[in-house]
Amino acid sequence: MEQTLKITSVLSDPTRYYIYQYITNKHKEVTVQEIADQFEIHPNVARLHLTKLEDVHMLVSETQKTGKGGRPSRLYRLSDDVIQLHFPFRDYQLLAKITMQTLLSLGEPAKQALYETGKRFGRELIDQEVKRTSHFGGEMTFEQKLNIIRQASVMSGFQPEFEVNEDKSKVYFQIYNCPFKEIANEHSESVCNMHFEYLKGMFEALYGTVELVERENMMQGCESCMYKAVFTN
Repeated sequence: MEQTLKITSVLSDPTRYYIYQYITNKHKEVTVQEIADQFEIHPNVARLHLTKLEDVHMLVSETQKTGKGGRPSRLYRLSDDVIQLHFPFRDYQLLAKITMQTLLSLGEPAKQALYETGKRFGRELIDQEVKRTSHFGGEMTFEQKLNIIRQASVMSGFQPEFEVNEDKSKVYFQIYNCPFKEIANEHSESVCNMHFEYLKGMFEALYGTVELVERENMMQGCESCMYKAVFTN
Protein backbone atom coordinates (compact mmCIF):
# COMPACT_ATOMS: atom_id res chain seq x y z
CA MET A 1 0.00 0.00 0.00
CA GLU A 2 2.86 2.40 0.80
CA GLN A 3 4.36 1.93 -2.68
CA THR A 4 0.94 2.47 -4.26
CA LEU A 5 0.59 5.79 -2.44
CA LYS A 6 4.06 6.86 -3.57
CA ILE A 7 3.27 6.07 -7.21
CA THR A 8 -0.07 7.87 -7.19
CA SER A 9 1.60 10.87 -5.55
CA VAL A 10 4.34 10.97 -8.21
CA LEU A 11 1.84 10.67 -11.09
CA SER A 12 -0.50 13.29 -9.63
CA ASP A 13 1.70 15.96 -11.20
CA PRO A 14 0.39 16.40 -14.80
CA THR A 15 3.80 17.23 -16.30
CA ARG A 16 5.36 14.19 -14.65
CA TYR A 17 2.53 11.98 -15.89
CA TYR A 18 2.98 13.19 -19.48
CA ILE A 19 6.76 12.73 -19.23
CA TYR A 20 6.22 9.11 -18.22
CA GLN A 21 3.71 8.66 -21.06
CA TYR A 22 6.20 10.20 -23.51
CA ILE A 23 8.96 7.80 -22.44
CA THR A 24 6.54 4.85 -22.64
CA ASN A 25 5.66 5.70 -26.24
CA LYS A 26 9.23 6.50 -27.30
CA HIS A 27 10.58 2.98 -26.63
CA LYS A 28 14.15 4.32 -26.18
CA GLU A 29 16.28 6.05 -23.56
CA VAL A 30 15.86 9.78 -23.05
CA THR A 31 18.14 12.46 -21.67
CA VAL A 32 17.35 15.32 -19.31
CA GLN A 33 17.88 17.79 -22.14
CA GLU A 34 15.48 15.93 -24.45
CA ILE A 35 12.74 16.05 -21.81
CA ALA A 36 13.49 19.72 -21.13
CA ASP A 37 13.19 20.56 -24.84
CA GLN A 38 10.10 18.41 -25.38
CA PHE A 39 8.15 19.91 -22.48
CA GLU A 40 9.71 23.40 -22.60
CA ILE A 41 10.96 23.30 -19.02
CA HIS A 42 14.35 24.02 -17.43
CA PRO A 43 16.76 21.03 -17.41
CA ASN A 44 16.87 21.13 -13.60
CA VAL A 45 13.07 20.77 -13.48
CA ALA A 46 13.21 17.93 -16.02
CA ARG A 47 15.87 16.19 -13.93
CA LEU A 48 13.67 16.52 -10.83
CA HIS A 49 10.68 14.91 -12.59
CA LEU A 50 12.83 12.06 -13.92
CA THR A 51 14.41 11.49 -10.51
CA LYS A 52 11.00 11.25 -8.83
CA LEU A 53 9.87 8.67 -11.41
CA GLU A 54 13.06 6.74 -10.78
CA ASP A 55 12.57 6.90 -7.00
CA VAL A 56 9.34 4.87 -7.31
CA HIS A 57 11.00 2.41 -9.75
CA MET A 58 9.00 3.51 -12.79
CA LEU A 59 12.24 4.50 -14.53
CA VAL A 60 15.84 3.41 -14.27
CA SER A 61 18.90 5.34 -15.40
CA GLU A 62 22.54 4.86 -16.22
CA THR A 63 25.40 7.16 -17.11
CA GLN A 64 26.91 7.16 -20.57
CA LYS A 65 30.20 8.77 -21.48
CA THR A 66 29.97 11.17 -24.41
CA GLY A 67 33.53 10.63 -25.63
CA LYS A 68 34.01 14.39 -25.64
CA GLY A 69 35.16 14.74 -22.07
CA GLY A 70 33.22 16.57 -19.42
CA ARG A 71 30.30 15.28 -17.41
CA PRO A 72 28.81 11.94 -18.56
CA SER A 73 25.24 12.02 -19.82
CA ARG A 74 22.51 10.20 -17.86
CA LEU A 75 20.01 8.12 -19.83
CA TYR A 76 16.56 7.23 -18.50
CA ARG A 77 14.38 4.34 -19.65
CA LEU A 78 11.34 2.41 -18.46
CA SER A 79 11.87 0.05 -15.56
CA ASP A 80 11.18 -3.65 -15.98
CA ASP A 81 9.33 -3.64 -12.66
CA VAL A 82 5.60 -4.26 -12.86
CA ILE A 83 3.60 -1.24 -11.70
CA GLN A 84 0.26 -2.33 -10.24
CA LEU A 85 -2.25 -0.09 -8.49
CA HIS A 86 -4.97 -1.94 -6.60
CA PHE A 87 -7.19 -0.92 -3.69
CA PRO A 88 -7.05 -3.26 -1.86
CA PHE A 89 -4.06 -5.27 -3.10
CA ARG A 90 -4.75 -7.99 -5.69
CA ASP A 91 -2.05 -10.39 -6.92
CA TYR A 92 -3.29 -11.23 -10.42
CA GLN A 93 0.23 -12.07 -11.52
CA LEU A 94 0.34 -14.96 -9.04
CA LEU A 95 -3.08 -16.09 -10.26
CA ALA A 96 -1.79 -16.05 -13.86
CA LYS A 97 1.22 -18.18 -12.86
CA ILE A 98 -0.98 -20.72 -11.08
CA THR A 99 -3.36 -20.86 -14.04
CA MET A 100 -0.57 -21.31 -16.60
CA GLN A 101 1.17 -24.05 -14.64
CA THR A 102 -2.13 -25.89 -14.13
CA LEU A 103 -3.07 -25.57 -17.79
CA LEU A 104 0.29 -26.70 -19.15
CA SER A 105 0.28 -29.72 -16.84
CA LEU A 106 -2.66 -31.04 -18.92
CA GLY A 107 -0.49 -31.52 -22.01
CA GLU A 108 -0.80 -30.67 -25.72
CA PRO A 109 -4.63 -30.43 -25.91
CA ALA A 110 -4.54 -27.74 -23.21
CA LYS A 111 -1.91 -25.78 -25.18
CA GLN A 112 -4.07 -25.86 -28.31
CA ALA A 113 -7.05 -24.68 -26.27
CA LEU A 114 -4.92 -21.79 -24.97
CA TYR A 115 -3.98 -20.74 -28.51
CA GLU A 116 -7.56 -21.00 -29.78
CA THR A 117 -8.79 -18.96 -26.82
CA GLY A 118 -6.11 -16.34 -27.52
CA LYS A 119 -7.33 -15.97 -31.11
CA ARG A 120 -10.95 -15.74 -29.98
CA PHE A 121 -10.11 -13.00 -27.47
CA GLY A 122 -8.25 -11.10 -30.22
CA ARG A 123 -11.34 -11.22 -32.42
CA GLU A 124 -13.62 -10.20 -29.57
CA LEU A 125 -11.40 -7.23 -28.70
CA ILE A 126 -11.68 -5.94 -32.27
CA ASP A 127 -15.44 -6.53 -32.35
CA GLN A 128 -15.76 -4.41 -29.20
CA GLU A 129 -13.60 -1.65 -30.70
CA VAL A 130 -15.64 -1.67 -33.93
CA LYS A 131 -18.86 -1.23 -31.92
CA ARG A 132 -17.24 1.58 -29.93
CA THR A 133 -16.32 3.38 -33.18
CA SER A 134 -19.57 2.54 -34.96
CA HIS A 135 -19.71 6.07 -36.42
CA PHE A 136 -18.02 4.59 -39.51
CA GLY A 137 -20.62 4.35 -42.27
CA GLY A 138 -20.56 1.57 -44.84
CA GLU A 139 -17.40 -0.39 -45.65
CA MET A 140 -14.36 0.69 -43.65
CA THR A 141 -11.23 1.75 -45.47
CA PHE A 142 -7.88 0.00 -45.02
CA GLU A 143 -6.68 2.90 -42.87
CA GLN A 144 -9.77 2.87 -40.67
CA LYS A 145 -9.34 -0.85 -40.04
CA LEU A 146 -5.67 -0.40 -39.18
CA ASN A 147 -6.51 2.45 -36.84
CA ILE A 148 -8.97 0.20 -35.00
CA ILE A 149 -6.21 -2.41 -34.59
CA ARG A 150 -3.86 0.31 -33.36
CA GLN A 151 -6.36 1.57 -30.78
CA ALA A 152 -7.19 -1.96 -29.61
CA SER A 153 -3.48 -2.76 -29.32
CA VAL A 154 -2.86 0.28 -27.13
CA MET A 155 -5.80 -0.79 -24.94
CA SER A 156 -4.07 -4.17 -24.57
CA GLY A 157 -0.81 -2.49 -23.54
CA PHE A 158 1.16 -3.28 -26.72
CA GLN A 159 2.20 0.25 -27.85
CA PRO A 160 2.76 -0.87 -31.49
CA GLU A 161 4.36 0.89 -34.45
CA PHE A 162 2.96 0.12 -37.92
CA GLU A 163 4.42 0.43 -41.41
CA VAL A 164 2.39 -0.34 -44.55
CA ASN A 165 3.88 -1.23 -47.95
CA GLU A 166 2.87 0.70 -51.08
CA ASP A 167 0.14 -1.62 -52.37
CA LYS A 168 -1.25 -2.23 -48.86
CA SER A 169 -0.75 -5.97 -49.15
CA LYS A 170 1.55 -6.14 -46.10
CA VAL A 171 1.76 -4.48 -42.70
CA TYR A 172 4.96 -4.57 -40.67
CA PHE A 173 4.61 -3.81 -36.99
CA GLN A 174 6.71 -3.81 -33.84
CA ILE A 175 5.65 -4.23 -30.23
CA TYR A 176 8.04 -2.84 -27.63
CA ASN A 177 6.05 -3.59 -24.49
CA CYS A 178 4.93 -7.15 -23.72
CA PRO A 179 2.01 -7.04 -21.23
CA PHE A 180 2.60 -10.75 -20.53
CA LYS A 181 6.35 -10.46 -19.96
CA GLU A 182 6.47 -11.73 -16.38
CA ILE A 183 4.57 -14.91 -17.29
CA ALA A 184 6.38 -15.24 -20.63
CA ASN A 185 9.72 -15.32 -18.81
CA GLU A 186 8.67 -18.65 -17.29
CA HIS A 187 6.54 -20.06 -20.14
CA SER A 188 7.88 -18.26 -23.22
CA GLU A 189 6.84 -20.77 -25.90
CA SER A 190 3.23 -21.12 -24.75
CA VAL A 191 2.68 -17.45 -23.93
CA CYS A 192 4.31 -16.22 -27.16
CA ASN A 193 2.27 -18.66 -29.25
CA MET A 194 -0.91 -17.52 -27.51
CA HIS A 195 0.06 -13.89 -28.11
CA PHE A 196 0.72 -14.69 -31.78
CA GLU A 197 -2.78 -16.17 -32.16
CA TYR A 198 -4.25 -13.21 -30.25
CA LEU A 199 -2.71 -10.80 -32.78
CA LYS A 200 -3.77 -12.97 -35.70
CA GLY A 201 -7.34 -12.97 -34.39
CA MET A 202 -7.26 -9.17 -34.27
CA PHE A 203 -6.22 -8.87 -37.92
CA GLU A 204 -8.54 -11.61 -39.17
CA ALA A 205 -11.53 -9.93 -37.50
CA LEU A 206 -11.11 -7.01 -39.93
CA TYR A 207 -9.15 -8.25 -42.95
CA GLY A 208 -10.26 -11.87 -43.32
CA THR A 209 -7.58 -14.48 -43.95
CA VAL A 210 -4.16 -13.17 -42.91
CA GLU A 211 -0.73 -14.77 -42.95
CA LEU A 212 1.07 -13.57 -39.83
CA VAL A 213 4.84 -14.04 -39.63
CA GLU A 214 6.95 -13.45 -36.52
CA ARG A 215 10.29 -11.85 -37.42
CA GLU A 216 11.75 -10.98 -34.00
CA ASN A 217 10.90 -11.89 -30.42
CA MET A 218 11.80 -10.06 -27.19
CA MET A 219 11.95 -13.35 -25.32
CA GLN A 220 14.84 -14.33 -27.60
CA GLY A 221 16.85 -11.22 -26.79
CA CYS A 222 15.52 -8.90 -29.52
CA GLU A 223 14.71 -5.24 -28.89
CA SER A 224 11.05 -5.79 -29.81
CA CYS A 225 8.57 -8.33 -31.10
CA MET A 226 8.32 -7.75 -34.85
CA TYR A 227 5.69 -9.17 -37.19
CA LYS A 228 4.61 -9.11 -40.81
CA ALA A 229 0.93 -9.43 -41.72
CA VAL A 230 0.27 -10.48 -45.31
CA PHE A 231 -3.27 -10.04 -46.62
CA THR A 232 -4.28 -12.94 -48.85
CA ASN A 233 -7.76 -11.72 -49.84
